[in-house]
Formats: sequence, C-alpha cells, structure tokens
Amino acid sequence: MPFNTLNTPALLLDKDVFEENCRVMQERVQEAGIKLRPHMKTAKALEAYHCATKDGFDGITVSTLAEADFFASGGVTDILYAVGIVPSKLSQAQRVQDKGVKLTLITDNPDAISVLDVEAKRLGTTFPILIEIDSGGRRGGVLADSQDLLNLAKAIAASRCLSLEGVMTHAGHSYHFSTPEEIADIAEQERLSVVQAAERLLKSGFPCPVVSAGSTPTAVFAKSYEGLTEIRPGVYMFGDVDQMFIGACKQNEIAATVLASVIGHNKTAKRLLIDAGGLALSKDISASEFSSHTGYGLVCELNGEVIEELYVESVHQEHGLIASVSGDLPYDKFPVGSRLRILPIHTCMTCAGFSHYDVHSAEGELLGKWERVNRW
Repeated sequence: MPFNTLNTPALLLDKDVFEENCRVMQERVQEAGIKLRPHMKTAKALEAYHCATKDGFDGITVSTLAEADFFASGGVTDILYAVGIVPSKLSQAQRVQDKGVKLTLITDNPDAISVLDVEAKRLGTTFPILIEIDSGGRRGGVLADSQDLLNLAKAIAASRCLSLEGVMTHAGHSYHFSTPEEIADIAEQERLSVVQAAERLLKSGFPCPVVSAGSTPTAVFAKSYEGLTEIRPGVYMFGDVDQMFIGACKQNEIAATVLASVIGHNKTAKRLLIDAGGLALSKDISASEFSSHTGYGLVCELNGEVIEELYVESVHQEHGLIASVSGDLPYDKFPVGSRLRILPIHTCMTCAGFSHYDVHSAEGELLGKWERVNRW
C-alpha cells in the first residue's frame, strides 16, 4: 500500500511534478531575458530552493525573517524580504546580513524612513530598500503617479543607512479572476505600474536598478515583461485547486497533497470523517468563487486520481467531513482506516500546517523528507 508507513495527516510532495513545474517557469523567464526571484513563502525548504534556482538563478523572495535566516544558513546570498519592515525587526534582519547575505527590504511609508535610518545607524549597518507600488491590489504600496513615491525616494536619499534599490509590486488581485484574458490584463496593469514608477524615479534623478513584479497568475499569463528586471512567483512550484480554476495549472500539475485516514462514517449526515481538518487543510475556501463543490479540498485516490463528486465539505480543528455532490457516499469503498489524498485549495496555507514534506516519486515511492521552516 503506498504511503502506509506514514502517520496521517501527512503533507505529500510529488518530486517529479514539482521539478517539472520549476523547469517550466525557469524556461519562461529565460526566454523573457529577465531574472526569476522565486518566492519561497510556500516552499520554505532548501531542497525546493535548489530545484527552483538550479539553472543559474540564485536570488529568492521570502515572507518572514525566519525564512530569510533559514535560507541564509543554507547558503543563499541574495534575499528580498517582501513584507513592510519596521524598526523592531532590523536587529533580526542584521543577523541575516551577518551570514553574508544581501538582504533587501521594502517600505511604502515616507514617515518610516527616518526611524528605520536611526535604528540602522544604531546597529551599525545599512540596508537596500525597494519602494512598494500598489498595482491595483489595494493591500500595500504607493501609487506609481503619486507624490508619495517621490517623497519616499527623497527620504531614502537623505538617509545615512538606507539606499534606494528600486521598486516592486504584487498583483494579488489577479487571484480573483478566472480567464486568461482577465489575468493578462492584470499582469499588464502590474507591469505598467512599476515601469511607470521606475521611469518617474529615473527622471527625477533617483537610481532604480530593480523593477520587480510578480504573482504566479500574472507570471503565467503576462503578454509582456518589458521594463521588468525580475518576477517573483511562488505557488507555481506546487499548484493548487484555486490555481487550477484560474487556469494557472492543470490538475495533474498539483504537486502537494494531504494524506488522510478515514476515521468514521456519519451515515445520518451522509459524510465521511477524515483526520485532516482545518489545521491540516487550512480554512481557505477561495476556490468557491469558481465552484460550489470544492469546499476545503478535492478528494483523490491514493494514486492521485480525483474521485468525481467527492470534496471536503467542512472542517473542524482535527476533523474533515467529506460529502458527495449527489449525496450518496460509497462507504464500503472507504472503511475506517482506509486512506485518501486531498488536493489543497490554497497550497500556501495548507503547507503552513506541516513541519516537513514527505517526498515521493510519480510511482508513489517515498524518497525522504524535506524539512520546512515555519513561523516568524
């Protein structure tokens, strides 16, 4: 029986699919003539870094300073920390620098520059800074045509311990569209926003060597990368149900699944109970924008084949409840103790619940563990 030595729930990773996903993105970026700076916030494993960057790419993006420290300890020397920085985190950032890393930080707040500069001076260090641009996601960033952009550049130029490295953006709203045409439009909006910001900075006499953009959907569907120096997709390595519905991957390109055991039959409610709940699968239901029968994950046989009509309809902390679209469940096929695999809705959130990947081949042979770095 495949995976019978594993306790459940377990996070499985198909190495063959993962490597192919990495290869396809590397090829795309090489053809475009720009740099790939993969976002490691989902992967969080050194083996994943080596796979994603094995063709000459070396810089990465991270979402926590714990990730930055972990990858620095593994030999990475060029890291972008793509979350707005605050002074209290600069000492942690300096510890990453001390491992021989060029650690680039981001900000979108002109008022933050002076306090960051004071703290960097106290620590006796310097940091390169990217200005975050809002390309439509309305999460963080300044508008490319705003005075805030130039105010930030002026504040950085006037500082003693910070240097302007360029601009960056993330079109997170691309995940809410479902056609290639719509996502291509978002990708173009993303590209134009940072290119416009870079042009304004250069015309005003400020340096802007880095023009960085990226999400997996926009990386996949972009019609042009002109003016960009790098892109920063991340979930492309794994894929998930949400990415499948927006067309960024196919079902057989989803590399990570959750192995779960059947722990009960609720025939009154017409549900199968499994031991993968909200902590193992996450409570992300973003694919429900596109289908009412995806819930918290799609159900697969142990060989990875999707079982039509079955999905994880609800979750509790350690319980998942599988329902059928038709209402009828094949209880005899899934006795207590039998195992299933679940395709995650949002791989980034699902992987966060696990300390490691149980890596396997396409044939189901277990190949070992890839340890993950979690928390902050």
